[in-house]
Amino acid sequence: MNEKDIFDKVSLLRLAFAGLKEDELQEMASLTRLCTYEPGHILCHEGAFEEIFYIIAEGEAVITKNIGDDEGARVLRTALPGDLVGEMALIQNAPRAATVTAAQKITVLEMGKHDFETMLSRSPVMAIDIIRITLDRMRANDQMAIKDLQRTNKVLQQLDRNKLEFIQVTAHELRTPLTVLKGYVNMLNTLPGIKENPSTADIVQGIIKGANRMHEVVNMMLDVTKLGSETMKVIPSLVLVKNVINDALADLLSSAAERNIKIHIEYNEHTPMIHADPSLVQKALYHVCVNAIKYTPDGGDIIISSSAVDMENGEAGAQINVKDSGIGLDAEHHELIFEKFYQVGDVAVHSSGKTSFKGGGPGLGLAIARGMINAHGGKIWVESSGHDEVKFPGCTFYIQLPVHPKQT
Repeated sequence: MNEKDIFDKVSLLRLAFAGLKEDELQEMASLTRLCTYEPGHILCHEGAFEEIFYIIAEGEAVITKNIGDDEGARVLRTALPGDLVGEMALIQNAPRAATVTAAQKITVLEMGKHDFETMLSRSPVMAIDIIRITLDRMRANDQMAIKDLQRTNKVLQQLDRNKLEFIQVTAHELRTPLTVLKGYVNMLNTLPGIKENPSTADIVQGIIKGANRMHEVVNMMLDVTKLGSETMKVIPSLVLVKNVINDALADLLSSAAERNIKIHIEYNEHTPMIHADPSLVQKALYHVCVNAIKYTPDGGDIIISSSAVDMENGEAGAQINVKDSGIGLDAEHHELIFEKFYQVGDVAVHSSGKTSFKGGGPGLGLAIARGMINAHGGKIWVESSGHDEVKFPGCTFYIQLPVHPKQT
């Protein structure tokens, strides 16, 4: 090593660590070596345990991170002369967090892990400089991530609007011919010749059942567009919770009975009456009960109970619990099931039908339920110890509604 090498190293180190004393710069220079690499050479491999710390002397290096199979590698920044590379992995004894590739012919100052750690222990100024540089990078990376999230969020919001608009148009287009179909098939069902022929009567009943199911799905599609556009209005009146429970179950008792599922109602007489939109609360509870039936095996039990409750803000309210003896739900799904179109498990293996065991559906019911409860200033959530199709731990859905809903 000649004097020019020492001078060049010290000058570079002084650029990287402005606060180091001259003797510290000289010592550090003696522990490093200058190396030159061709374009495309990889200095740091993401995920690898490596023991070299670099300072860019001449040229540029591109720092990239693998985001995933779909997006591939993303450029985080470009390292220029005086920049440090690879120091954090050495400090943390961790694999490289990113890949560093020479963008052009590049000269770097290299230091091994042992010498790097020795210098850090001897020089508090060097340690502080590295902390400062690291924090600056973290802030820059945070700003980049925030901008990426903002751009992605705008795209997702537009896609969600487009999806809801498409659903709304599709639902309206389906509703008219479906209404005509239901009218004609109901007329057909009244004809004497149909009733007298059991085979034909079964066919007509099948058409009626299918048309009613389609009509229900169309109504769900329209409900979810109201949630997305915030056009859902609450028209409150004084409501007895017991009546809401009975009305919500009116169309479900026969479906539950077909699968030998027993529904128990445990109404607490101290449950307060609430000022709510009865049709919205009934519909919300209906969707929760459909979900309970769907994920409870044949011969299971569902318990629907009510009670008075003090809500989080101290306001008086009523609580409705829907507890099933079904397959349960893992913790990571507890919030996601209330998102529009979310399905638990593989949709391809689900059976069809509104209340058949693990039956498929559009994935809208619980999203609609949450939207309708939220519109009242209420709260809905689920608790379960986990998914288990042997022990059947079940789920409990909790609905809280204030005595007086928020003004809309």
